[in-house]
Amino acid sequence: MFSQVEEYLNAHRAEHVETLQEFLRIPSVSADSQKQPEMLKAAGLVHQMLERAGMNAKIHETAGHPIVTGEWREAGAEAPTVLIYGHYDVQPPDPLDLWTTPPFDPQIRDGKIYARGATDDKGQAITHILAVEAWMKTVGKLPVNVIFVIEGEEEVGSNNLDLFLEAKKEEYACDVAVVSDTSMYAPDLPAITYGLRGILACEVKVTGPNRDLHSGVFGGAVTNPINALTQMLSKVQDENGRILIPGFYDDVIELSDEERKQFSDLPFELGDFKKDLNIERVHGEEGYSTTERRWARPTFDINGIYGGYQGEGPKTIVPSYAVAKITCRLVPDQNAKQLTAALKSMLESVCPPGIRMEFKDFHGCEGLVFNTSGDHFQAASRAIAHAFGKEPVFIREGGSIPVVASFEEIFGVETLLLGWGLNSDNLHSPNEHFHLANFHRGTLASAKLWEELGR
Repeated sequence: MFSQVEEYLNAHRAEHVETLQEFLRIPSVSADSQKQPEMLKAAGLVHQMLERAGMNAKIHETAGHPIVTGEWREAGAEAPTVLIYGHYDVQPPDPLDLWTTPPFDPQIRDGKIYARGATDDKGQAITHILAVEAWMKTVGKLPVNVIFVIEGEEEVGSNNLDLFLEAKKEEYACDVAVVSDTSMYAPDLPAITYGLRGILACEVKVTGPNRDLHSGVFGGAVTNPINALTQMLSKVQDENGRILIPGFYDDVIELSDEERKQFSDLPFELGDFKKDLNIERVHGEEGYSTTERRWARPTFDINGIYGGYQGEGPKTIVPSYAVAKITCRLVPDQNAKQLTAALKSMLESVCPPGIRMEFKDFHGCEGLVFNTSGDHFQAASRAIAHAFGKEPVFIREGGSIPVVASFEEIFGVETLLLGWGLNSDNLHSPNEHFHLANFHRGTLASAKLWEELGR
């Protein structure tokens, strides 16, 4: 039966690229309130694609952007049920002047399709829809029961997704989840991601005088909020990359010798890494390799800092306030809520006199690691090997995908993180792109996965 599915996918490659282009033309930027009509348009197109694939599709209104679902449950009670997640929203395309072609006018150059959302996550998400469609158009049924959940708020924190999933806890009970929002390890080296870092995200604002002041008249007589904020933040991490938040490392699960060897055996050239980033040296926590720091060690990062005068030329002021955006990447078994509270407490303790501090807790989730020897991971490995002609490697990912923690907490299932893109595809950056060869191979791997999971 699968030979029919594979033949169908090969015969409809051009049509699938056209479907992807149609999807990419929609500027579904969830962070931009002016794009609400485009968000609805994108949700409508996802609904159409799911219906065309033979799913019972619905659009669910939320307090934010809609969630689109598709279901097919006729494989029988003995067959596993797979919950497939993706998102139709994309990052803002700025800065626009760095794009070679407009971000929402998808263009194909050198075997790659260029557009915002090409790989994160529109291109990867629809591989699973197209794979289901191939089964339904040829065999007329699937080896597994499937539930699609495609949301429109991943890039702004998925505020309504957990509420939706909790409400569907019984209805959407499943055996395994599938997410394609990660990357291959390297060109022509497919990967299955078995571990993710968690995250805490927050903002700290410090305020001094009630207005910007003349630095000649008032300088030296009042505390400068930008000076204060930078001094406060400098106390959070030492020069060797060690984070000094009390209790920060108490619950960290250390890497095993086996995992450290597994990481070191992966092809990685430090010189190429530095050259790609145009840096002279790497930096991070002492005693760990670059790969270990990126995948399996916690971090503290100031993502943005502002206050005072930002225009051209000088302006001699003592600013009224300063703000810093902060994230920490977390690893198992660190607790995001506890560490957010600990960070707030530490910053309050070092806030100097004459300064008022405000703290905003945006969101957080825990890190996860799955056992790769289980049946689901081995089924995914066989499917990817069939499509890519090469056994996948098992890797961790330094980023965070909060829905994976939600799937474990709400449904008690593990997630197969199957990435068809590359880290070099300019995710969140100008000239985002997706290799069409990986788009097609990812669709084939998805189709094969349904057969492997249904054995």
